Amino acid sequence: MTNTVKTAIVTGGSRGIGRAAALRLASDGFAVVVNYGGNATRATEVVGEIKSAGGRALAVQADVAQPGDVERLFQEAERAFGPVGVVVNSAGVMKMLPLETSSAGDFDAIFATNVRGTFNVLQQAAKRVSDGGRVITFSTSVIALSLPNYGPYAASKAAVEVLTRTLANELRGRHISVNAVAPGPVGTELFLEGKSREQIERFARLAPLERLGTPDDIAGVVSFLAGPDGGWVNGQVLRVNGGYV
Repeated sequence: MTNTVKTAIVTGGSRGIGRAAALRLASDGFAVVVNYGGNATRATEVVGEIKSAGGRALAVQADVAQPGDVERLFQEAERAFGPVGVVVNSAGVMKMLPLETSSAGDFDAIFATNVRGTFNVLQQAAKRVSDGGRVITFSTSVIALSLPNYGPYAASKAAVEVLTRTLANELRGRHISVNAVAPGPVGTELFLEGKSREQIERFARLAPLERLGTPDDIAGVVSFLAGPDGGWVNGQVLRVNGGYV
């Protein structure tokens, strides 16, 4: 970062990639606000892990799909640790649904979290992140493949990429970078749920590196974008996938 603000908000920070990002940013010296939607126990565990390592952290419940919740999340972060310098919006849902049988409710549920949630977080970030700060969203490398059953999910993440690039342009003059990270297959609960061993192994073989990504692989890229070496990267989508696409 180009300023001295060392407070980070990580949405969806109680598990998976969000958890790994929260732990990595804490190790980088940030006070971390670990946002969670419903699992207070897991969020508290992440906070405890950060504090036991000598860091500062706070768990805050908020549904990113609700504008009032997101505003409160930023307010509680500022109240606890001061101005926010980094926002990582890793909250998201993934459902594998064929277009033929997907319901409008399925579609709306995915877009509520992935698109409206991103919009809500980016809107508050635009208002409240300190000049010189960093905003990081999450897309997916699946967009490039148009795989069966990923239609609503991939479409939601395509919208995230548009919102990300747009905000990067809108924040001209404030030295705030806005980028998206687009993982390939990562061995998280979100990815593994509902897949057979054969499907998982097939995904693992797709990349030339022949393995699934790990949450720490992605957290390292988040750390780069949030840190001093990532300052000249702006309005980009970083496809972190082992050569998957």
